[in-house]
Amino acid sequence: MKKIPYGISNYEKIMEQDYYYVDKTMYIEKLENLPETSIMFLRPRKFGKTLFTSTLENYYDIKKKDKFDKLYGETYIGKNPTKLRNSYHILRFNFSGIDTRTEETTINGFKDKVQTSIERFIGDYGIEFYVNPGQTAEAMLDSIFQAFRLQKPNEKIYVIVDEYDHFANELLGFNTDKFKELVSKNGKVRKWYEVLKQGTETVVDRIFITGVAPITLDSLTSGFNIGKDITRDLRFNEMLGFTKEELIKMMEHLEIDKNKQEELLPILKENYDGYKFCIDKAEKVYNSNMCLYFLSEYIAFNKVPNELVDVNIASDYSKLGKMLEICESENKLSILKRTISGEGIVAEITQKFNPEIGFGEEEFVSMLFYLGYLTISEEFLGKAKLQIPNVVMREIYSEYFIHIMSEKAELKVEERDYNEMLEEIAIRGKIDKLIQLLHKYLNNLSNRDFQRFDEKYVKLICYCLAMNLNLFSIKSELEVNRNYPDLLIVPRDRTKGYKSVMIEFKYLKKEEAGKLTEKQTEARKQIERYGEFEDIKDIEGLRKYTVIVVNDEVYVEEV
Repeated sequence: MKKIPYGISNYEKIMEQDYYYVDKTMYIEKLENLPETSIMFLRPRKFGKTLFTSTLENYYDIKKKDKFDKLYGETYIGKNPTKLRNSYHILRFNFSGIDTRTEETTINGFKDKVQTSIERFIGDYGIEFYVNPGQTAEAMLDSIFQAFRLQKPNEKIYVIVDEYDHFANELLGFNTDKFKELVSKNGKVRKWYEVLKQGTETVVDRIFITGVAPITLDSLTSGFNIGKDITRDLRFNEMLGFTKEELIKMMEHLEIDKNKQEELLPILKENYDGYKFCIDKAEKVYNSNMCLYFLSEYIAFNKVPNELVDVNIASDYSKLGKMLEICESENKLSILKRTISGEGIVAEITQKFNPEIGFGEEEFVSMLFYLGYLTISEEFLGKAKLQIPNVVMREIYSEYFIHIMSEKAELKVEERDYNEMLEEIAIRGKIDKLIQLLHKYLNNLSNRDFQRFDEKYVKLICYCLAMNLNLFSIKSELEVNRNYPDLLIVPRDRTKGYKSVMIEFKYLKKEEAGKLTEKQTEARKQIERYGEFEDIKDIEGLRKYTVIVVNDEVYVEEV
């Protein structure tokens, strides 16, 4: 049985050290058959981009010709090789990990990455060339192109750029002025891409660039306007990530029996599936890194992991939350409410961002799509309807929503608050702590906030607070978007005797306080009806509550 390659993005290592590989090599053929030779392909963080660029690198590398059968013999492309296999000198750049604290550290970091890549290039292919550390990054690139042309006049270079936007995204998150300087007409980064474009006229035959968002494309395209963006091309929707079929095939190889697969697949689907990058009919895909983490933990300990998201992945996505702060729209909170509530947003996805113009609602929503916080659910009148893809992303959304609401209410929910809420619900089936936190938010929000306040805000606050209870599965009308209880909190592991809680919410404005009894009766009837649903009535230890909010007062009744 092959090993699970969680955290490994080196294709050669996967093949030589007996790791399992989900074969994506048929896309090498598809890429090569495109009329365009300079390709841009974007996907969210932790989606297998680096592994795919490594797959391309090993396939086209002229010095790996003797290892072709060993590396690709069992793959699609090994059985269907293209005419360009092992025919290029690979010049690879990876711009992740650059120190963006200041303009100087950013420029130096970018230059160091370029220098390191060129030094590796000349070492790999025996090119006589002195890398002058006194040169700029663009001058270094131009110099190596000239040297290569003189020494290998009949050969070509394949340039691979991984994480092209990583440092730019980091910089944009906290220093938009410095970002603009780097990618402006005279900026260092833009000049570098101008040189790369010039290289296609002499020694560069093909280019493949990956990243997360087209955040620098608009600024760079005047210097590099030859790239074909296939991010939302139907033909490449499943090029990264796992399809359900690929996931099942992997579990079969890992000798997970059919009964266990049926138990695990709903968990994998709920937490890691749901991504679709093309408005046309296309299969939804799973986040590959998250699936590999889950299966690695499951094989190691023979049980579903307590933490469904690896801390490395969670922290990486959480860091991207700062990108959301660049939205200048006053409707940001409304956008968050609509997405978490399951309404979804119909939008024209922006293909190129221009930070000099600013980020309005359309750009903000598009950014959420590129970061993986939203995905295409369907087509609506020629536009994309965007929704949250899965529970993991919903949890991260919830944390961000609570962060925004906490800032508005000038309060902070401490870890001990969540611990107390978790213990109270799990052991006694009580919601006192949850209601206490809700009451704090309501009492600290301003009158201006209440002008646009409604029942959904109440549900969202409680829903997002509950999403932090990692021992529980949180279901709601918000999430499933149908006739369902407002909030259902059920233990993930029902064998431990933890309690379950079901809550129905109602909201009244201050002038409607006289309708309190009427609303309580309405809520009571609803929750009793929900209690007869097939998937609810057999839940052991279920306690039911109605919660009526009148302006900033909360009335709780156990049914």
